[in-house]
Amino acid sequence: MEVKFFTPTREYTERKDEFNKAIQSVLDSGNFIMGREVADFEEAIKKYTGAKYAVSVASGTDALVIASEILGFKTGKEVITSPFTFLSSTSCIARSGAKPVFVDIDKDTFNIDADKIEEKINPKTAGILPIHLFCQMSDMNKITDLASKNNLRVLEDAAEAFGMKWKGKNGVVYRHSGAIGDMGIFSFFPTKTLGGYGDGGMIVTNDAKLAEMAKMLKVHGASKKYHYDYLGYNSRLDTIQAAVLLVKLKHIDEAIEKREKVSDWYKERLKDLNYIKIPKIKGEQRPVYYVFNILAQNRDELAAYLKQNHVGTSIYYPIPLHLQKCFNYLGYKKGDFPVAEKVAGEVLALPIYPEITEDEVDFVCTTIKNFYKK
Repeated sequence: MEVKFFTPTREYTERKDEFNKAIQSVLDSGNFIMGREVADFEEAIKKYTGAKYAVSVASGTDALVIASEILGFKTGKEVITSPFTFLSSTSCIARSGAKPVFVDIDKDTFNIDADKIEEKINPKTAGILPIHLFCQMSDMNKITDLASKNNLRVLEDAAEAFGMKWKGKNGVVYRHSGAIGDMGIFSFFPTKTLGGYGDGGMIVTNDAKLAEMAKMLKVHGASKKYHYDYLGYNSRLDTIQAAVLLVKLKHIDEAIEKREKVSDWYKERLKDLNYIKIPKIKGEQRPVYYVFNILAQNRDELAAYLKQNHVGTSIYYPIPLHLQKCFNYLGYKKGDFPVAEKVAGEVLALPIYPEITEDEVDFVCTTIKNFYKK
């Protein structure tokens, strides 16, 4: 048996007529840039997330860069974030001219340890950039409290967090990731829970002025055609991508439920295996299993064994950002963030997507168990 780490073809095959009809409609219209489907998708995202404003862009990375600029992450300022994430979560800070200031991660969730943020706040601090990774959100109660207390901006990197919700302080209403801080972003990279057939991203906010700035900066800083108020970017979501994402959004709740079922299959089959550890869900929230991670003894050897047995895996992330060459100028060294460094040496992502079968999960888990029997 072969179990791919990710495959988009099963979903396409299941909903082929819907996807083909949506794409053909765009081809027939000829409106490939800023077509009707783009506006429809922005409205659909607002409705699903509860955010007052949604501004589509070309990628999750662009969304982070544009939002960082709008929130004033600039030269002379510092932004607190996690070293255990994808590059874009931190490069957006550096590209805006600000200094990334890292805080170690929670050993159980792999997200930023909110209890360690306050000690890093100083007069130069402009904001906090929490990343909602893999299957759960960062502690948004503590983060928003700190931001309010210290007059800081909060930019939520929800690139992996579509569908995740945080219960919050009122104890009644769950709020969608990205819609809690000053601004939030989503990525629609093909592997994501809501993924397109290419790149795509979205900025969400509840602030009209921030949304207006995002709308201008995505089109070269133009307030109207050929009238440039700012030096902006060329970052537009293609109409075909919006059409594909509208189809997928109709079925997103079903897809999330299937991901949860797959995660339960893994948990049940691996719960008694002493050589691995499964991350814990913390806080009152609704998780979404975009990634199913384990912490594994002899991780690299296990990954090689799974590959030999035709099981796809991935490592998110093998080297924390504070040890990456591009951030040498920040002056961090090995040992500065021991939890992130330990997790980076043990973490392994297993195949999870709505179309994976229980037999395939069985095969993955049996192969893992066979490795540790050797």
